[in-house]
Amino acid sequence: MLTIQKEILPLNRTTAKVPQQLSAKILQFGGGNFLRAFVDFLIDQLNELTDFEGGIICVKPTPSGDYQALRTQDGLFHVLTRGINQGVVVEETHLVKSVQQVVHPYRMWSDYLATAHEPDLQFVVSNTTEAGIVFDKEPLMPNQSPIAFPAKLTAWLLERWTYFDGDIDKGCIFLPCELIAENGQQLKHCILQYAEYWRLPAAFVDWLVAHNTFCNTLVDRIVPGFPTTSQADIFQKIGYTDELLVTAEPYLLWAIEMPENVDLQALLPFHETPFNVVFTKDLQPFREQKVRILNGAHIAMVPVGYLRGIATVGEVMQDDYTSRFVETLIREEVIPTLDYPTEQLEQYTQATLDRFRNPFIQHFLLDISLNAIPKFKTRLLPSLLVYQNQKQQLPTRIVESWAALIVFYRGMRGSESIPLKATPAIKDFFQQAWTDWAANRDTNKLVKLVLSTTDFWQQDLSDNVALQADLVAAVEAINAA
Repeated sequence: MLTIQKEILPLNRTTAKVPQQLSAKILQFGGGNFLRAFVDFLIDQLNELTDFEGGIICVKPTPSGDYQALRTQDGLFHVLTRGINQGVVVEETHLVKSVQQVVHPYRMWSDYLATAHEPDLQFVVSNTTEAGIVFDKEPLMPNQSPIAFPAKLTAWLLERWTYFDGDIDKGCIFLPCELIAENGQQLKHCILQYAEYWRLPAAFVDWLVAHNTFCNTLVDRIVPGFPTTSQADIFQKIGYTDELLVTAEPYLLWAIEMPENVDLQALLPFHETPFNVVFTKDLQPFREQKVRILNGAHIAMVPVGYLRGIATVGEVMQDDYTSRFVETLIREEVIPTLDYPTEQLEQYTQATLDRFRNPFIQHFLLDISLNAIPKFKTRLLPSLLVYQNQKQQLPTRIVESWAALIVFYRGMRGSESIPLKATPAIKDFFQQAWTDWAANRDTNKLVKLVLSTTDFWQQDLSDNVALQADLVAAVEAINAA
């Protein structure tokens, strides 16, 4: 059968016949894969499915680069959603049209400040990494961009306050996407520090505090980025070359802690769309659910799977033993320790298992193993201790994963060395511990040493007799296998 090749065009607003007519409602710091496949995608869907009609101004937060591809393509790009949703394989492509302008503050400082004059601008979003929301003592220089993201934002807010003569209706709502606790409040704190350090007018600070809203948020979506294979087939399907094509999994969550004085649901009507954007009075249930179920299962599978010769999350879910291990750990050992509605936990569990089984994402266990000890402390240890307190016994799979982690940090899988991704202190600790074990084969001493190291767990666990006994047995079983 003859396949007819259609013409593939360069992607821009002329070739795609997409007008640039949305008023600017969102200032966005960052234009990387995640923000494009998450915020920009969601705003574009909001524009299509509701009367939001909001455009995005994308700001380059760092000096290097210029988002040249985003400029060349007039802010257009495709999001390719691929994965498993409720057991069904999904593969959908969407042209995102929400980005209207790109500004580089280091090269276009006056243009950057001019965005503060946009009368309809309501929201500020960002993803400058966890290290982006920081206060560094740097002066406010005329006609020059500060380096730190909160410093640039403070200068922008000062310009907006000045231009609109302190209009109380021109404050903004801040929705930072950085993965730190209380990200909205941390951002606000940094901006207030700059206002004090630069000795900005008290009236500006009053306006900043009273008429701007800083929301804590939690974001969750795996975004692998540009597809490493099959680009030609994808371009043929969409009819365009797209340097910014980004792949993402079907699952997403944007949980936003809603302040009492602002009706965010009215301003961002995501309830009129099918997307998982949640406005809540408390982010803690969403954060705890993610950390204990998804992140907990992730770190539990790493040593168990890797020691069995498995390389990726997808392979874990294809193996009978490890897939059953993961699902049982979640359903029987983690979920019973969480005091949330059963239906909510079941839905999240099913979504988590779908995400683990996504055939389009290669998530390597060794990558997840980075800093595995502190990850185990925050993700699995709370579930273990609550389970033990509730049932007066220990959760078998979590204990097995802990024992496997101890063996994993021996640094050997058979005759093959494991490229451990940990701090030098943790590597040195386990190297010495396993060297001592090799001299005396005293597993009880090894496990007691691990449990008593308060730097790992922020508590001494060596007095938990049952835990020590179960871990010793599990470590010896793994070593004997």
